[in-house]
Amino acid sequence: MTVYLLRHGIAENTASSGRDEDRELTGEGREKLSALLQRAAKSGVKPDMILTSPYKRAVQTAKLASKALEGPEPVETDVLVPHSAPRSVWNEIRAHADARELLLAGHEPLFSHTVSYLLDAPTLKVDFKKGALVAIDFDSLRGEPRGTLRWMLIPRLCGS
Repeated sequence: MTVYLLRHGIAENTASSGRDEDRELTGEGREKLSALLQRAAKSGVKPDMILTSPYKRAVQTAKLASKALEGPEPVETDVLVPHSAPRSVWNEIRAHADARELLLAGHEPLFSHTVSYLLDAPTLKVDFKKGALVAIDFDSLRGEPRGTLRWMLIPRLCGS
């Protein structure tokens, strides 16, 4: 299985409601995400399933990914909120073992910690930029995660 972690794009600083969960992507955030997702599509990224945090900016990111990558409609899960636990993300990945490619749309600090956890590298520091996409391969979903990092793509490398 290949797991893609996609951090939401640039979002507004404050939502009109004042709630962090309601912050939306900015125009710049959408543009940079679109460029990155076009590059990913040209590289053959095509998820069977897309899971997303229920936060608005992550849902918007997941919907952009669904369209650009010709993927399914995103499914919301609380496992991908910012302060969730990497082990919970691993358990969610394992619950979808039938997927060939699984895309997760979410947040920091969860995603940098999750990348370290999935690679079995607890001291690894990951600078997970807004709108970045990471690909990790798994030969097995049994036991503790032992993934292999395939690549990391950041918006700046996509001309945005």
